[in-house]
Amino acid sequence: MDSFEINKIIAAVLLIALIVIGIGKISDLAFKVNKPEKSAYKVEITENNIVSNVKVKEIEEKIDIKALLALGDLAHGEKVFKKCAACHLINKGGENKIGPALYGVLGRKVASKEDYKYSKAMAAYDKNWTVEEMNGYLRKPQSYIKGTKMAFAGLRKDKDRASIILYLNQNSDNPLELP
Repeated sequence: MDSFEINKIIAAVLLIALIVIGIGKISDLAFKVNKPEKSAYKVEITENNIVSNVKVKEIEEKIDIKALLALGDLAHGEKVFKKCAACHLINKGGENKIGPALYGVLGRKVASKEDYKYSKAMAAYDKNWTVEEMNGYLRKPQSYIKGTKMAFAGLRKDKDRASIILYLNQNSDNPLELP
């Protein structure tokens, strides 16, 4: 194929593009749409339609931890922890990876590993890792502590969360007394 043929092909493509753009501009001029100043109907917002974060958190806090932990299984927790193992170590004396080492995490203060740089949101979260806190965090980390660096979608299944909590609790020098 010589350069003359290539030039004809490029010219044809450009001409088609110009025609399509031109038709669009001409149709905008021919069919002018006037938008109304006021919307056709109003949506009235009352307190009954608004779902507040406080109500949602109250519902989440009413989870029966005893029943949740009854669903858990250590062997299943070890299996599910493989999802976490990409970023965390659980063995005693384990080093930090992308995330902090999790040995003995239950019972200690949130963001308390001195050799790991936590996000500002985690550092400002002034609580201890209890079973309830861990359950809420593992469900959906990004919404539980807004601004956390942890890019994990969370564990939806109650059995998975309960099993992980049991597994984390077992991997500690002084495990928490579970309900």
